[in-house]
Amino acid sequence: MRPRVPAEPFATARLDLLPLRAEHAPEMAVVLGDPALHTFIGGAPGTPEALHARYERLGAGSPVPSVSWCNWVLRLRDTGRLAGTVQATVTGRDHAEIAWVVGTPWQGRGLASEAAAGLVGRLRAQGVRTIVAHIRPDHHASAAVARSAGLSVTAERQDGEVRWRLVVAP
Repeated sequence: MRPRVPAEPFATARLDLLPLRAEHAPEMAVVLGDPALHTFIGGAPGTPEALHARYERLGAGSPVPSVSWCNWVLRLRDTGRLAGTVQATVTGRDHAEIAWVVGTPWQGRGLASEAAAGLVGRLRAQGVRTIVAHIRPDHHASAAVARSAGLSVTAERQDGEVRWRLVVAP
């Protein structure tokens, strides 16, 4: 079954969003290597080997035919360096759960907002009608990213995180 939203390359003003591949693991281990980054995303920095194995699993795709795992790395067009990731788990034909992470050295430049807005636009163009993100209540920077991508905060909580949602009228 062809994914509803394939992880094909796309671009924003400053970023090339490239499908995540296992070969990205060594550079992404550096990008995601700051322990402070994991305060909000959980876990601990992964080794290049652990990320390689994880990226191979993600690249193989979801074992559930109605679910698409779409993952991209963010490449800065001006330097060619990787700076983070965005992802979408698309369920069925019209629902996506999204997330983003930008490495500590690249934060504060609007890259997460740019990447998330680009991802939301891509999903909408592919017919996705409901887009959701889960954000810790104390993560104000991610809340700002969600807001700038068009999502609105809800009163719903899941695993201690606030659900943000965008519903596109048919």
